[in-house]
Amino acid sequence: MPVFRVRNWLRRILLTGLAAICCGLVLWGQLGRTQPPVHLTMLTSALDAAQGQSLVAVFEAQNPDIKLDVVEGPNASNLIEDLYTSSFLLGDSPYDLVMMDVVWLPKFAAAGWLLDLTDKIPAADLADFMLPDLEGGRYNGKLYRLPVRSDAQLLYYRQDWLEQAGLAPPETFGDLVAVSKDLQQANLAQWGYVWQGRQFEGLAAVFVDILAGFGGYWVNPEQLEVGLDRPEAIQAVEFLRGTIDQGISPAGVSNYQHEDARRLFQQGKTAFMHNWPYAYPLGNAEDSPVKGKFGIRQMVHQPGLSSASCLGGWGIGIAKQTAHPEAALRAVQFYASPQAQRLSILDNGYLPTRRSLYADPEVLAKYPYFAGMSTVVENAVLRPPIAQYAQASDILQRYLSAAITQRMSPAAAMQAAATETRALLERRG
Repeated sequence: MPVFRVRNWLRRILLTGLAAICCGLVLWGQLGRTQPPVHLTMLTSALDAAQGQSLVAVFEAQNPDIKLDVVEGPNASNLIEDLYTSSFLLGDSPYDLVMMDVVWLPKFAAAGWLLDLTDKIPAADLADFMLPDLEGGRYNGKLYRLPVRSDAQLLYYRQDWLEQAGLAPPETFGDLVAVSKDLQQANLAQWGYVWQGRQFEGLAAVFVDILAGFGGYWVNPEQLEVGLDRPEAIQAVEFLRGTIDQGISPAGVSNYQHEDARRLFQQGKTAFMHNWPYAYPLGNAEDSPVKGKFGIRQMVHQPGLSSASCLGGWGIGIAKQTAHPEAALRAVQFYASPQAQRLSILDNGYLPTRRSLYADPEVLAKYPYFAGMSTVVENAVLRPPIAQYAQASDILQRYLSAAITQRMSPAAAMQAAATETRALLERRG
């Protein structure tokens, strides 16, 4: 065969091969682009699922390779916790992302159900979070949860009644009692102070505020030292029981939950209310009888001491057994981002966990009271970050209820609560 024909033949083979390779690369690229998205599953309450639809839409638009499957659970947070717990105990949980209340974190982390995020979030990003909110995501020095919305209890007061009576908002427990009596005697308020006294988690949260105001503590998580039988804790219980004994709080407060207290305050029947920030926009709704007539502040305290609010809020972590840790991390960072929190705030009024959003002009234009909430959140206190928190809270609730309903004296109730709590911590290591 002539040389020139050999060369043409080789050239055709080479060009044909190159064409085939190029076609293969194009087809491979097309197949890569048409791969189905990764599915991430997360369980939330039905309310959160409905309110979070806009967040899901934004995330999926920004991350077309990821699909978020949000499973609607019951609205009671303890039932959501039970569903997560059951799925992890069975060993084949369908959840990649874990949306959790701040008090679940120690239990979930201690059980080994969560992925350690300590080295996965840039320090510069962590610096924007409110410190108590961020600490609520740590266990034994490791980060397992990024906070996506905050919460801190407040004292609501009728500003109009105080002005009419020439009184200032109370600063101490003694002030709260005295001002309540003055407003009741002036026939302005039927009741002085309402709170959540039913035997449930809300009672434990109320007690955390009162206890901090008396300078006490529940459990020191470092030494696992229990402070429930110390004088400060007994005084805190005596204060709550005393509000009922003196007629400042209705006797039925021993069975109140959050909405019971809110309705009474919003109907204009009480001067002061202990509750979470969710009640603020409801109280200022157009059809509310107390619209524009009340203010908020941190709970009162003993003279010479400081106020503190019980920290609440929700955050998101990653299930340790997820098959898609990188995609899950992108979702966690999105939900905790300023963009996502800003959208959630403007849609639903939740408190942010990022400092920058407390100074956001659009946020403050819609919720002016946020300007003072950053200080409340920065000074908030955590419920004991211990793995046995659920059991410890149950012990406290039972004995607080016994003291409030006069089945036990405050001293006897707190001594019994301390004894059982110590036994729990010793038994569980």
